[in-house]
Amino acid sequence: MMLDATLRDVRYAIRSLAKHPVFTAAAVVTLALAIGANTAILGVVDAVLLQPLPYRDPGRLVAILNHDRDPVAPSTFAAWQQRATAFSRMGAAEYWTVNYTHDGGTDRIPALRLTADVLPLLGVAPMLGRVWSADADQAGDDHVVVLSYALWARLFGRDRGVIGRRLSFNGESYTVVGVMPPTFAFAPFWATHAELWAPLALGDRIFRDGGQSLRVFARLAPGATLTRARADIASISADLNRRSPGATHGATVSPLTDLVVGSVRTPLYVLMGAVLFVLFIACANVAHMLLARGAGRQREIAVRAALGASRRRTVRQLLTESLILALAGGAGGVLIALGGVRLLAALGASSIPRVQGAAIDARVLAAAVLASAGTALAFGLVPALRATAVDLSESLKDGSRGSTDGGRRSAFRKFLIASEFALALVLLVGAGLMVRTFAALSAHDPGFDPHGVLTAVVSVQGTAEAPGDVRTAFYEQLLQRLRATPGVASVSAINHLPIGGDLWGWSFHVAGRPDPAPGRARSAVYRVVFPGYFRTMRLALLRGRAFTDADRDGAPGVVVVNRQLAEHVWPGENPLGQRITLDDLDKHPRWLTVVGVSADAAEDGVSDAVGWELYVPYLQQAQYQSSPEGHFAYMTFVVRAACADATAACGPGSVAPALRRIVGDIDRNVAITQVQTMDAVMAGATADRRFYLVLMVTFAGVALVLAAVGIYGVTSYSVSQRTHEIGLRIALGARPRQMLAHMVGDGLRVALMGAVVGTVGAFALSRLLSGMLYGVTAHDPATFAAVILLLAAVAAVASYLPARRATRVAPLTALRND
Repeated sequence: MMLDATLRDVRYAIRSLAKHPVFTAAAVVTLALAIGANTAILGVVDAVLLQPLPYRDPGRLVAILNHDRDPVAPSTFAAWQQRATAFSRMGAAEYWTVNYTHDGGTDRIPALRLTADVLPLLGVAPMLGRVWSADADQAGDDHVVVLSYALWARLFGRDRGVIGRRLSFNGESYTVVGVMPPTFAFAPFWATHAELWAPLALGDRIFRDGGQSLRVFARLAPGATLTRARADIASISADLNRRSPGATHGATVSPLTDLVVGSVRTPLYVLMGAVLFVLFIACANVAHMLLARGAGRQREIAVRAALGASRRRTVRQLLTESLILALAGGAGGVLIALGGVRLLAALGASSIPRVQGAAIDARVLAAAVLASAGTALAFGLVPALRATAVDLSESLKDGSRGSTDGGRRSAFRKFLIASEFALALVLLVGAGLMVRTFAALSAHDPGFDPHGVLTAVVSVQGTAEAPGDVRTAFYEQLLQRLRATPGVASVSAINHLPIGGDLWGWSFHVAGRPDPAPGRARSAVYRVVFPGYFRTMRLALLRGRAFTDADRDGAPGVVVVNRQLAEHVWPGENPLGQRITLDDLDKHPRWLTVVGVSADAAEDGVSDAVGWELYVPYLQQAQYQSSPEGHFAYMTFVVRAACADATAACGPGSVAPALRRIVGDIDRNVAITQVQTMDAVMAGATADRRFYLVLMVTFAGVALVLAAVGIYGVTSYSVSQRTHEIGLRIALGARPRQMLAHMVGDGLRVALMGAVVGTVGAFALSRLLSGMLYGVTAHDPATFAAVILLLAAVAAVASYLPARRATRVAPLTALRND
């Protein structure tokens, strides 16, 4: 019986909605956009924040680092591993790159070396083969590798026979012993593109201080808490510092999940709140439409009541219509979300961890269905109750002429409009702050000129160019031939690219100055460059000179420091001629004379504070010229093209083929990777803020349009209900201009009420955004004022258009047609 009644309600609702296709389409499209945006963002939030990391019991995994992110020394790791009791396993990882030479050329593959405990503590078994044992280096098992699924598929076509195959990495033979499953990725917050893992044998490195290159990972022991683990590490580190001052620097124990998603948690929740605001505004708009439709259906509802239909029965019928609208909007929203989540994954690929796993799965679909049902109740209940609160005699008597808008119904509409404008103001302020931030980042001077520069990492590891007697000759030959290439203005090379490259800190001592207190040694970012670097990057030299070809082995050691270092180490003094050393004072240090002071250049990010930097000539760095270690066997080349237009024949894009050709002519086994313009590097540094900017501006724009449509619709409806009144007032002598000002004033007052409430909400939102802002304060008065003025203008226009139309109707026509 109940099922039959429900089916009748559904059939009647479908027929009723089909009779008003414009109304139905407008409501469904409005809801589809809002539900689709919410579902897409929920898919991203679920993949990034809610899904557990793809390891066994990931809540028990921690990382132990210096100052949350920095590596530690092997000796420190060995002490932690031997003495800590709060962990069941502890292992370390070190960054590694390999050149893989094959018939098609040479690929440079990002990789990690891992101690034997790392993969077991993650609890993920290989899909094929095995991992190495704890005594891998003693058993002669140190030259084995485990491949990622993606690398296995790309280079070996998913050939299961790859297990046991011997491959040449960096000119050495390695045996493939395992392939990890498709979902495995490690490490999730650092070296995220690693596709190959090999044993890390620390040997006697654990007995030497310094050389901070390890990231440490551990699993909490059964019953151990994070607090206990932190106390354990703090106690051991304090003892190490007592024995050897400065051995550790602010060791921290952090949940692995926090390191992966901690920086994006607040921004993503802000975006989730933003799309919920859009959904609320959409619900308010549909509620407006249903209220207006309900007022026009009062005679129909009165007839149903006169024929015996109870108010409960009529409300159920109207809610059925709302539910059908919501479900239709939800179905359209899911289709929008399917494309939207792919778009979001593409936009956030370079800045949002784990976003590539975003999808509309069963859980997200269930949330979309619940959202659809919830919106039906949100926008349908009050209009249904209002529509069924009718006076039978009045509705039947005046039904042919329509009924006037009651005071309570008008107040509810004004409440909805004020709410829409409040929510729109919050979103617009957030978008405005993000726009101001991005504008400030775009205008920020990084200290050098990135336009027209091509960058590329050139690695000689494992090739005939790697030995010390030919490595430097190879680089110098490559530089010489590039300088002679048409379209090249200048060229040089650096160990790590500013902004887009790694940061190596190096401690130093200053001649004639006492060292700081233990544990507070002077340290600067260590840059190794070829002659011509400052000219190529257009990095200004404020004093002194740049490096020349004469600054090589056998010549006096020289160094260029940046302004920050010079002003802090030699305040009020001339830094030129001062001396520093990068060596230990008790080991016959080589002293370097300061020959230049450079302008400050951005280091790790466009907006990050600039620290101390020092530049040393490649031709005077023995480890870069001959060390067999892979992290000394590559340089990043920077080539300034004759013009900055990347698409022009003289632009940086034209240099890349020449670079590849010249390297291939010298040695086709040398790997060239990360070929990109410096503009692209800069864009990557602001990718996260650009992602949030695009979404906030999009959501704010949708909210503004919906709010404008809402106030336009309410004003139009109000005017249509007051046509008789307007005609009568004009007939009695009222000026159309006065009537126009009165109706526009009504709309502005409603918008102003919403703006007052929205300003309070915007202050709260701006505090959440403060960590994402740059060059603008969270409570920037100019942004708030501009948004309020914009909303006032929108409200004025949306109120003016229907009001003007009404005042232009001739009084006799208005009275006759009423």
